[in-house]
Amino acid sequence: MKQISRLLPIVGLSAALTLGAVTAHATDEKPKIVASLSPIELLVRAVAGDQVTVSTLVPAGASPHTYQLRPSERRQLAAADRIFWVGPGMESFLERLLTGPDFRDQSVALAQGADSPGDDARGHHDQVRQGDHTEAEHGQEHDSADAHDHGHGHDHGDGEDPHIWLDPTLALDMAGKVAHSIEDLEGIDAEQVDRNLANFKVALKEREAAIRVQLQPAKDLDLFTYHDAFRRFAEHYGLTIAGVLTLSPERSPGARHLAEVQQRLQQADQPCLLTEPQFNRQWWESLMTDVEIPISTWDPLAGDIEPTATGYLEFQQSLADAVLRCLPENAE
Repeated sequence: MKQISRLLPIVGLSAALTLGAVTAHATDEKPKIVASLSPIELLVRAVAGDQVTVSTLVPAGASPHTYQLRPSERRQLAAADRIFWVGPGMESFLERLLTGPDFRDQSVALAQGADSPGDDARGHHDQVRQGDHTEAEHGQEHDSADAHDHGHGHDHGDGEDPHIWLDPTLALDMAGKVAHSIEDLEGIDAEQVDRNLANFKVALKEREAAIRVQLQPAKDLDLFTYHDAFRRFAEHYGLTIAGVLTLSPERSPGARHLAEVQQRLQQADQPCLLTEPQFNRQWWESLMTDVEIPISTWDPLAGDIEPTATGYLEFQQSLADAVLRCLPENAE
């Protein structure tokens, strides 16, 4: 398939996000940040620039749904100044540890309604500034979308889809929460962090608008995904998730559910299978006997995205490109 390259110029943004990031404390050790997932690291890079060192727990190709923490990673958490994760609905392997007494003061859950016990003590999360907006205002903007999510039957604890970073508006909220959590760390230039956040907001809105235009031809596609991870992205851009292979990535799909998905594939006008690098493609292959259907791959964990200040923009583009590879004109 043709490689789709529609990235907007990012040199200016990269310079804006990193300018002045090295402060008068350059000779001191930088604050240590641990991100549970690569997309969270991308948001940290966007707002912190070079002022911090960042490491990610779940490596490329692994799944947070089945990941097990190693002793060396626990020591890594103990040395961190801040730990950012989505929350118990996503990284269940971290819940007991990060909500316990050893880590509650430095851990920050980025999902709305999943604040870590130590959040109130820092006082950063009652009202997160987003330019002229607050996180509460963003929540009002998403009331209808969140209500729609409840009806999808996500197999994630309270029924909410925890893959919030796939929606660029929610990702901006997450970036704001990261920014205001790190501003009180020693060696951080808080004003530069605020400037980085403002620049990120502008660049993200530009990229989002461009992606909306690019995805117009894909509105009629019937997208089938491995697990229920992409509804927030799809709903944000007006795409259709017509079927999900497994309701829970921790369990293999049952025969009845596989039969239902196969029937939907056969009935769909423009089906496309979207696989994920974290999971085996054999289930899809078993459904495609005597059926010719386009296959594309997208990675909700941004495993192939470089962790730079512009990485999240490239991540959003990579998801859009995966959908566009489903179009007949982009086939080899």
